[in-house]
Amino acid sequence: MSSPIKPSATPPSGPEAPEPEPEHPYEGDYRPPSPQLFHPHAADPKIRVEPLQVAFLHKLADALNTTLDLNTLMHRVADLVRAVIDYKIFAILLINERSQDLRMRFQIGHSSEIERMRIKLGRGVSGQAALHRKSLLVEDVTTQENYIDANPNVRSELAVPLVVKNKVIGVLDLQSETIGYFTMEHQRLLELVASRMAIAIENARLYTRVSRQAQTLAVLNDISREITSILDPDDLLERIGQLLKRVIDFHMFTILLWNDRTQLFEHRFSSRFGERVTRERTIALGEGLIGTAAQLREPVLASDVRKDPRYVEANPEVRSELAIPLVYKGEIIGVLDLEHTRVNYYNEDHQRTLSTLASQVAISIANARLYQRIHEEEQRMERDLDMARQVQLRLMPSRPPKLEHAEIASEFVAARSIGGDVFDYLDYGAGRIAIAVGDVSGKAAPAALYAALVSGILRSLAPQHLSPAAMLTALNDQLQERKLDSQYVTMLMAVWDDSNQTLQIANAGSVQPLFVAANSDITKPPSVRTIKAEGFPLGLFPNAEYEEFTLSTRPGDLIVFFSDGIVDAVNATNEMFGDERLTQLLESQHHPTAQFTVNAILQAVNDFQSGTAHFDDETIVVLRATE
Repeated sequence: MSSPIKPSATPPSGPEAPEPEPEHPYEGDYRPPSPQLFHPHAADPKIRVEPLQVAFLHKLADALNTTLDLNTLMHRVADLVRAVIDYKIFAILLINERSQDLRMRFQIGHSSEIERMRIKLGRGVSGQAALHRKSLLVEDVTTQENYIDANPNVRSELAVPLVVKNKVIGVLDLQSETIGYFTMEHQRLLELVASRMAIAIENARLYTRVSRQAQTLAVLNDISREITSILDPDDLLERIGQLLKRVIDFHMFTILLWNDRTQLFEHRFSSRFGERVTRERTIALGEGLIGTAAQLREPVLASDVRKDPRYVEANPEVRSELAIPLVYKGEIIGVLDLEHTRVNYYNEDHQRTLSTLASQVAISIANARLYQRIHEEEQRMERDLDMARQVQLRLMPSRPPKLEHAEIASEFVAARSIGGDVFDYLDYGAGRIAIAVGDVSGKAAPAALYAALVSGILRSLAPQHLSPAAMLTALNDQLQERKLDSQYVTMLMAVWDDSNQTLQIANAGSVQPLFVAANSDITKPPSVRTIKAEGFPLGLFPNAEYEEFTLSTRPGDLIVFFSDGIVDAVNATNEMFGDERLTQLLESQHHPTAQFTVNAILQAVNDFQSGTAHFDDETIVVLRATE
């Protein structure tokens, strides 16, 4: 409490008094005399500081200018006003822009019921002050016709409007249980406080709004970053509902997606008071607030759904609703719908925030649906490829033929689920077996289909028991009749005569086979040479002719047929396996079986690649002459 005002000392008089200095027309105190501040009938005006003290103005400026937090600001003003006006009931009421009524933002001495009151402009003392933008001092409230009798003990009231840029934003309201408690001096002092406080409140509101917007944008950025990483549609929709709670509160939330087939919006995700619920009802374009938002392609905000003729009741407790369309590439793909049980709950800030997020939600939903379609298509293709692989394996011989004077082993490893290599054994009768090893151009499904075509033609020609060269010529002619652009097959054709252990060979552009001659001296390695057979690939040129060679073998000799996937296999450093390594491997074996040779070659290639993906099919057929 400030010290009371002390009267000025009386100047000395008499002979000892100094002579007054001569007055100068421009010297001296020219301030006007202070008017009487206190009300004439107020014996004790209850003002605890001297009139309009500069110290009070400084305190007021410090209280208002050193914070941008609205709550802190109101507490400081309440304390400052109490320091000069000994009040018991104090309130700061602010106007709600949407409902245009006064609501208590801060209070001392009021009950909780009064604090929750909504005061219309023009109603009561505070409502009159706000409506007329004029301070009201009521010495006896019982004489006021428009008085709101919320507290029967109140007898006098002082209400001062808060005005910024000619706009009323609220009211400072003091009440007392004593008649005539407030004076004109109190009114002028509170008007001084209100004029400064209105600006401070507006600055605090602006700061709060900017801070909230910055925080909202940061949250929206986090939400956008998270939802773009979710590719499962169901998980995405549920996560959107969870993340949306961080920026906008709601009691009921629904995401509806457009179904092109039914031409209706279908509920894909709904929650009610935090619990996921199932809704079966569909919504047509233009039906209800949701359908209207989609039809207009703009947000629809209903402050009170009971007063909106477009509303279709789904939950009787709903009072306010906000529907935002989801637009992707100019097309409506769905609607976000928020509902609340309070009237006037959603505002334009909520609408702007949700509209900002809706574009990213639409992109995320579209991406998730696209990913789902791709994933389903991939699964379907995987099933189809698995079936194609089973068919392809059925086209290849399940086991090599049994011969009296030779043994045959083979193995096929596809680079992908299905491949373009083909090999087959054709029974020529009387101990004669035809061996075909081919490689179709390309990879995967196209190559496998062409390989199936080649295999079918080969089997259809088998009953003619054609020689290797004649078989290749006939096969080339058949492929010419079914010619496909840029599609061909290389093939090695051989006929083994088990009676005399001879082999007839013709080549149509395939890898030249290796002849491994066993050494009679078991202590010495076998010799390996290439069978120089050449020719044009099948399916490229008409009227192609092929050379034919006949080889005689001895027991222990090996003929190794292989596709280019063996020698062209590469390791992590992009180094090829090559013919030299294959030759060294074959030379290191001493009288191996056909199956042992096949296994050794595949193992060597696999070890060389050391986990590197196979880029081409690998086929090996080994024939070994026996006793």
